[in-house]
Amino acid sequence: MQASLLSLVFCVVLLASLAVKFWLAGRQMRHVHQHRHAVPAPFDATIALDAHQRAADYTIAKLRFGLVAEGFSAAVLIVWTLLGGLDALNGVVHDAIAPRWGDMAYQLALFAAFSVMGSVIELPFDWWRTFRLEQQFGFNRMTPGLFFADLVKGAAVGAVIGLPLLAAVLWVMGATGGLWWLWAWVLLTGFMLLMQVIYPTFIAPLFNKFEPLADAELSARVNGLMQRCGFQSKGFFVMDGSKRSAHGNAYFAGLGRAKRVVFFDTLLSRLQTPEIEAVLAHELGHFHHKHVLLRTVQVIGMSLAGFALLGWLAGQAWFYVGLGVTPNMMVPNHALALLLFSLALPAFTFFISPLMARSSRKAEFEADAYACAHTSGADLSRALLKLYQDNASTLTPDPVYAGFYYSHPPAAERLAAMQRLSGAAA
Repeated sequence: MQASLLSLVFCVVLLASLAVKFWLAGRQMRHVHQHRHAVPAPFDATIALDAHQRAADYTIAKLRFGLVAEGFSAAVLIVWTLLGGLDALNGVVHDAIAPRWGDMAYQLALFAAFSVMGSVIELPFDWWRTFRLEQQFGFNRMTPGLFFADLVKGAAVGAVIGLPLLAAVLWVMGATGGLWWLWAWVLLTGFMLLMQVIYPTFIAPLFNKFEPLADAELSARVNGLMQRCGFQSKGFFVMDGSKRSAHGNAYFAGLGRAKRVVFFDTLLSRLQTPEIEAVLAHELGHFHHKHVLLRTVQVIGMSLAGFALLGWLAGQAWFYVGLGVTPNMMVPNHALALLLFSLALPAFTFFISPLMARSSRKAEFEADAYACAHTSGADLSRALLKLYQDNASTLTPDPVYAGFYYSHPPAAERLAAMQRLSGAAA
């Protein structure tokens, strides 16, 4: 009875989330298309009509592709769960591995087989996104050779780091009794924090080149900004993002004094020195307001709740049966529990995404205010307009769609807030 109820609830939630996604995407496409033929008033002096129309076309093309991908992903999810795909894979892997190599090898092999099959299923969509969609609008700079090299490197890094971590989690699940979920959470939280230090130094350079910032004027400018704001870093680096995409960005990586500032080369080629300084000040604003720390604590807290829930569900036969798997409750089902939980959870958490997006938009306004207080608001406004134009971001999003999804405020709201700050300062 409980298994049937779970199957029903899962179907309803999955279909409801899919319906909401299609409804929101439809609103966004209609709204963007309706405003395609004229640049909105706040931007008509700075954004050309052809750039505005290119952004509209790019937005609509991404949404259409996204709807196809979402529908396909939902169908694949149903196959993995309710139609017994994971159950069949589990049976094959168990019979092939467990009798000869033991339980741990079987569980690791199950994860590996699932990951490989998932990557193969997603490969055509990744290829189309890169070599058709991004290529069509002039963003893609990746070659097929680099595309597949990234796949191989990603798989190798995943195997080298992921399999030992997974083995440790599975061991904890089997060796620490009823509170295994708490110890597994501690393990993964520690790993997540460790990766903040390891990733920028050892992993990211496997995929991109990071060179010290050579521009003396810009280096002096951003050093002065860091000193004025009371921040330290391990240096300023330029990343060769242009070998994959024309999109530009800048970010902090690392924790504490190990933080490093990374600029995409595409960003440096497009923005003037004062504008880059203003963008960096915005990123410093996130640290000043402890947005990064708060988001990390939030993620850690949510993961604790998730592990506690999984700790209960993993011992319930109806959890497996309701999601299409026939378990043997006389032996541990740790790998199955982790896989099923990771498959089913996104359909449920989708409906809290507007809360996360709203919190993120509030943080962006605060970071903008900090940047305007420590640099020029006009420079930040110009930088953001260039980034919106270069990334073909629409200036006319549907308000409902933006409220549900956008982690950053729409351009009109963001720039209006900066103008109010500049007016108040004057």
